Amino acid sequence: MTRDDLLARLVDLIATRRPGAVLRVAVDGPDAAGKTTLAADLARVLAGVREPVRVSIDGFHRPRAERRRRGDLSPEGYYRDSFDYQSVLDEVLTPLGADGERWYRPQVFDHRRDAPVDAPARVAPAGGVLLFEGVFLLRPELRGHWDLAVYLDIAPEESVRRALLRDAGLFGGPAATRERYQARYLPGQELYRAEADPRGHADVVIDNTDPERPDILRWPAG
Repeated sequence: MTRDDLLARLVDLIATRRPGAVLRVAVDGPDAAGKTTLAADLARVLAGVREPVRVSIDGFHRPRAERRRRGDLSPEGYYRDSFDYQSVLDEVLTPLGADGERWYRPQVFDHRRDAPVDAPARVAPAGGVLLFEGVFLLRPELRGHWDLAVYLDIAPEESVRRALLRDAGLFGGPAATRERYQARYLPGQELYRAEADPRGHADVVIDNTDPERPDILRWPAG
């Protein structure tokens, strides 16, 4: 299957779900799986079908002192302490749900400045599609709030390979990047899979090892 084929199938899947209401779509997967790219591509092809609204879990970090209280390289800290899920519910998923008023806030915290963000509320269009991308989106406290959940699957070694291309400048070089992934991110994802079984709870599971030739591993029946 080509990437364009996958995008067309996703658009067909999304087009008629919850007509007139905001459809809340999670794009989950391990680090460097291609979540942001898929969300951007899907937003592009959805335009003209249903208006997309994009939000990232990166706008919902906790303060650095909370994120790193178990240690800079702690996988438990990565999985349990990185994000403010109550704000995700309060500022995005609940107001965009069936009984909500369609307002939302796309960001509450800037993790690079380690400071809160007082972003004004926005209003999602009636019949729009929330494309919310990021890690750990199928945790128990969030999973019941998605109308459709997509999980991009790649092997741990592929996460590291992509990280060395993408993140070396951010983390101070290849050695530091490899250490961070092998000590914190990959074991944190293992903990997530063991506790939350995201692949088992996703509606759509995609092997994204080759983003240009993705392989659908699960698709909703009907």
